[in-house]
Parts: sequence; C-alpha cells; structure tokens
Amino acid sequence: MAARLVRRCTCLLREATLLAPAVSPVGQLRLPQGTQKPLTSSATSPSSRLPGPLSELVEKEQVFAPYPGRQEVEQLIEKATQPEELLELLGGGHCLQQNHAALALIQLSRLLSEKPKDKATLIQDARFWQLLHLVNSQITVVWHGTLVKLLRSLYALGLPTTSKDLRSVEQEVRWRMRRLKYKHLAFLAESSATYMQEQGSRELLAELLVHLERRWAEIEDSRTVVAMMMKTGHLSESLMNRLEDKCLELVEQFGPEELRKVLVTLAAQNRRSVPLLRAISYHLVQKPFPLTKSILLDLAYAYGKLGFHQTQVFQRLAADLLPHTPSMTSSEVARCTKSFAFLKWLNLPLFEAFVQHVLDRAQSITLPHLCNMLLAFARVNFRPEREDSFFSLVHEKLGSELVGLEPALQVDVVWALCVLQQVREAELQAVLRPEFHAQFLGGKSPKDQSTFQKLLHVNATAQLEHPEYTGPLLPTSALVPSPSALEQKMTPLQKELQEVLKGLLGSADKGSFMVATQYGWVLDAEVLLDSESQLLPLRDFVAPHLAPASGSQPLPPGAKRLAFLRWEFPNFNSRSKDLLGRFVLARRHLLAAGFLLVEVPYYEWMELKSEWQKSAYLKDKMRKAVAEELAK
Repeated sequence: MAARLVRRCTCLLREATLLAPAVSPVGQLRLPQGTQKPLTSSATSPSSRLPGPLSELVEKEQVFAPYPGRQEVEQLIEKATQPEELLELLGGGHCLQQNHAALALIQLSRLLSEKPKDKATLIQDARFWQLLHLVNSQITVVWHGTLVKLLRSLYALGLPTTSKDLRSVEQEVRWRMRRLKYKHLAFLAESSATYMQEQGSRELLAELLVHLERRWAEIEDSRTVVAMMMKTGHLSESLMNRLEDKCLELVEQFGPEELRKVLVTLAAQNRRSVPLLRAISYHLVQKPFPLTKSILLDLAYAYGKLGFHQTQVFQRLAADLLPHTPSMTSSEVARCTKSFAFLKWLNLPLFEAFVQHVLDRAQSITLPHLCNMLLAFARVNFRPEREDSFFSLVHEKLGSELVGLEPALQVDVVWALCVLQQVREAELQAVLRPEFHAQFLGGKSPKDQSTFQKLLHVNATAQLEHPEYTGPLLPTSALVPSPSALEQKMTPLQKELQEVLKGLLGSADKGSFMVATQYGWVLDAEVLLDSESQLLPLRDFVAPHLAPASGSQPLPPGAKRLAFLRWEFPNFNSRSKDLLGRFVLARRHLLAAGFLLVEVPYYEWMELKSEWQKSAYLKDKMRKAVAEELAK
C-alpha cells in the first residue's frame, strides 16, 4: 500500500510540472533550497490522473495564489505609521496586487483603531475606495487569513451596512467557510461577532456559529477554547456545551489566567457546569501555581456567583488573600466580603483583616462599600472583635446619608443592623415611617415582597427588642401574612416532622402547622402546654403573635407556648453548625415573643432511622425546653 501511494504521488508531481505553464506565475509555490517547481492546487485533485480534463479545469477554475515572497511594498505597508503613507502607495509607482490592497486596509484599521474622527474622514477619501475596489475585483485570490482580517478591519472602520464592497467580502467569507481553518473561524468569531450583530450580518454570524459547533473537535489549544467561551459562548447554547466538553478535555493544560477566564465566563452566563467546576477546583487545589490578587478576587466572585461549594478551594483562597489585604482597595475588600458571604464561608482571620482594613481607611471608605460589607456580615452573622469601633463608623457614615440611599437598600441596611443587634431608634424610624413603607405595601414583584418581608422583621425588632421605641410601626393591616408565605414546597424534613408530630399530638386541635406570625416568621408547628405539661387546645386561647389575633381566653397560669423550628442544610454557614444571621434573628424574635423553642437541625434528624426514635427525639426536645424555662 505504501509503495502504491508513493507511485501515485510521483505521478501527481510529474503532471503538475507539465501543467505549470497553464497557471499564473503568482500561483507558483516557492520551494526550499532555491529550486522552484510550479505546483498548483490541481495537483491534489482526484482528476489529476486524466490530463485532458485536468488542463481544462485549471484554465476554467480560479486557483488561490500561494503567499509570494516578501516584497518591498509589503515592507512599506508594515512600516507605515500614518494613513497617508498607505494611501500614497496607489499613485507611487508600486504594483499593488489584491493581497497588498487587503493588507493596506488592515493596516489602516490598526492605525485608526482609536481615532473615530479620522475613520469618518478616511471613508470619504476616494483613494480608500480605490483600495477597496481593487480588493473586490479579485477577492477570490485573497488568502484565507488575510480575508478574515480584512472583514474584521472593514467592520472596525465603520463601513455603512449598505456598502456593496462590505457585502462582497462577507459573501466571500461565507463561500469559503468550509475551507477555512478552525483558527480562522475562531479569529473571526472572537474579533467580529459583536460587529456582525450591530451591522445586521446575522446570517453570516449564524452560519459561523454552526461551523464552529460542528468542528469543535478541531480545537487543539487552551487559548482558543477559552477565547471562544468568552466571546461567542453566550450566542449559542449548543456551542457553549461543546466548548465546555473541550474545556474538560484540555483543563490540565490551563494556567491560572485561563482558569480565571473560564470561571468568570461561566459566572457571567450563570452556567453552573458541575463537571467543569469540579475539574477546575481539583486543579486549583492540586497545582502549586501562584495566584495573583486579581485572580483570587475573580475566583471568589465566580464561585460566589455560581454558588459552587468546594471547601479546599475556599481555604486556599482565604489563605492566599490574607497577605494581600493591606494592599487591597476598599472596593476590592467589599467585593471579596460579598463573594464569601454568598458562599456562606466565614473565615474569621480574613474577615477580621477586612474590618481592620476598613478602620484604617475610615475617612476614605465610601458608604456603598460599607453597606455591602454590612450586608455580608449580617448574612454570615459575623460580629468583629472591634465591633464598637466598626459600628460607630457605620452609624457615623449612615448619619444623614441613610435617607439618600435607594429605598430597598435602606431597608437592607437597617435589617442588617437588626440582625447584628446594632440598630438605633433613628434608623428604625427612617424605614418604618408611613410615607416610606407605603411604597412596598402590596408589592407583587419578588424584590418588593422580599423587601417587605424584611420590613416585617425590622418592625418585630422594634416591638420585641427595643421597649423604649415609641414609633412609628407598621399598620396592623400590613402584618396580615400574604398567601404566598405558606405556598413554599415542602421539604422531606418538613414532611417527616409534621407526620411524627401529628402522631404525638393525637388530636388535630392540639397543635397547628405552618403558622405564619405577624413577625414575618413561619413556625413549622405550635403547641400549648399547661403547667403539668399536658396539651391544650390552641384555638380557645389568645394568640397575640397572629395577625389578626385569635382566641378569646387568656392563657392559664403556668401555660407555655412551644414553637417547632426545623433548620435545613442551607440555613447554616458552610461546613458549620452556626446558623446564618437571618435565622439567628428569627430565633431571637420568637424567644422575645414568649415562645419556648424546639429546634430540629437537619444533622440531628438525619441520624434518626425509625419512627420510634424520631418520636422519642421530639419528646426529649420538648422536655428540655420546658426544663430550661423552669430553671431560669
């Protein structure tokens, strides 16, 4: 077989040599060592075995001209520093060919990349259009790489969408799409996708994306796949899926910069590709390459945006960021704190370093950055060692500027201060005054409903934790729970807890489930015990925590109201048994409202296998809650 292949190649070379006169001299391929044998693209045609038809084909079909040797005109084009030098080549006695004209246009685009006024002047110059017409007169012999750069350059120069010359170049690219190398397609997509969308060349863009998707297996280097994900991944879901597969294949070759770009791209597109995130996390942990401050910040942002938890990665990010804290800006500190709060990752040394950074720059830190840090601290329930100094700075910065914040942000800030037990009366009044909270009453959007829920928590803080507070408060009508408060899908833990409790209570009137309180919190269950720890019917007795209040009889002496609260896995900080700030606030409010709490965390419930164990667990929890109350 090998001998037959050699004989066939020899015949092809011989025929190509005989047919050379039929080809333009430009079509000769320069061979090394000074020997030049004319070789055209017809030499590789299957019809080369038939001399007659092959000759006709060479004469009739356009043959792409190989790259000639470097000529003087090309050197002049590369060395040009002013557009005028390139335009003068037309009348300077130089023999410009099509590729030379294309190279001149590309160089013009580079020189005018940051000069929009000069671009407009150039388009009105007749010599510019002469260059463009020269290229279009023989567009089929312009080389592939030059052609895609030419199209990019024409987009960058701002040619009108109605230009026939621009459409001619676009059409030539479409005709050659199958023959272009993948690197040419990738370059075109990377550099011109935005222009194609703006210039109305959507058909060309759609065809380009289809070819990129079909030929994704041709990608061989990490730079190409990363650039494609960043520039075109958002334009095609199927292409992005292919690029993610190729990333998994090449991830071992990625350096820290490429890992950063992939993660930021996934975060920007909100694509939580778990296999790819796991692979990237593995290499971040296993490879000892150094990570710069900017890379660390971007990695923290991406993991936080995607909500992807990987303990070893977080440990490395926190450990590597700690030495950089003194050199970070206030914006970077706020951004990093927010990212770790999204991840529910509380690293005490790092957070204390952030607080120290703020205190050291107390005069220069801006209120938005301080608000972001305050919200992050409230989410993970972080109270710094120097909390007096920190919160004094917070109150000083808020001062008269609180009312100038966006309304929803005002509520968020005051709510965060409530979580951290640092809110002041003036701040409570700022968001509970009728003219302010009226804008959130009856809101239908998820954001408005979330903001109003926080207003309920602020109102409860004023009622339950600030006895000296004189008002204003939310109106009674606003405290009535909305139907959406009880429409959440039941979790397995919630379902099991209700079933076991129903078995313990025996009678339906001895307990209530999914109780929405006026404080903005929903109880999993509520029961009432007399002084002998016997169950009482709930409906007969006054329930001040409901809105509107129900029942008519006062509680008998020694009666105790128990609230059951389940704590799911997402209610805790990552890798911790510490509740998030929101649920710490719920616990405080319900205790202040007079409830005895029966808390059921997921990690304890998971260890109970049988119904008997679960019933015994709840009975024991109830006895302990009563005993702790009696011991006070």
